[in-house]
Amino acid sequence: VQLQASGGGSVQAGGSLTISCVASGITFNNYVIGWYRQAPGKQREYVADIDSGLSTMYGVPAKGRFTVSRDNAKNTVYLQMTNLEPEDTAVYTCAAWREDVPSEYWGQGTQVTVSS
Repeated sequence: VQLQASGGGSVQAGGSLTISCVASGITFNNYVIGWYRQAPGKQREYVADIDSGLSTMYGVPAKGRFTVSRDNAKNTVYLQMTNLEPEDTAVYTCAAWREDVPSEYWGQGTQVTVSS
């Protein structure tokens, strides 16, 4: 099983960035895919998730600024981030889990750096 996050980079405050998570080795439609982030010295923080039916949920840092979407044909989930702030600087990691049976996977993260 592999969850590969990509698309991170450096942007200025107020800018936008879209990161992606490609899953392999799982039956993609059986899994909720979520994004978490962790800034240096801080605990991991929930950002957003989306299920195979395209229902979404958002954490506090994402509401109103981030949009999570999913392409089931490509086994890919996207996180579109707008109006970025320096406080959004973190490693963003995607995870996959099932709601019907215990099954959870975590991928490697992608660094997002927002400068003021």
